[in-house]
Amino acid sequence: MAGLCWAHKKNLRKPGITGRGFGYSRTGPLLSIYADTSFFVSLYLPDVHSAEAHRRVRGRPSLWLTPLHRAEWAHAVYQHVFHGKISAQEARRVYREFEGDRKARLWVEIAVPDVVFERCCDLARRHVPRLGVRTLDTLHVACALELKAERFWTFDERQARLAEAERLKTS
Repeated sequence: MAGLCWAHKKNLRKPGITGRGFGYSRTGPLLSIYADTSFFVSLYLPDVHSAEAHRRVRGRPSLWLTPLHRAEWAHAVYQHVFHGKISAQEARRVYREFEGDRKARLWVEIAVPDVVFERCCDLARRHVPRLGVRTLDTLHVACALELKAERFWTFDERQARLAEAERLKTS
């Protein structure tokens, strides 16, 4: 039971007026949002955060997708298999759906900026002693900062505290 194939997916795939594939009908500047991988997982695999994830994407926001997301996505999906939450067949189907959406440009793909690793080290020095965040947590927040995201969407409380400490909006 993949998540994004639910009714909301049809709304996300409506072509917009911009001609960019999945355009936006709103006026003004696009809001840049960096969502961590757990957010994407909640879109495709039902969990306690899926309803909130779907609510947030209802307005078709512009979400960054980096190679870091793709690598972590593969691990997250197949960890669900390892833990017996889904079958290998279901994992392959969910993975194909995500890849189809990626190729259809539902998400805004962008490379990880080179300076992101230095930014990650800086975040570690300044925040890990107090927040206890992990490497991937700081790497995602560093990516969001380097990409000049306005919002950071995560369901991880420590990662949200780190993003907020760096003045990113988390809701």
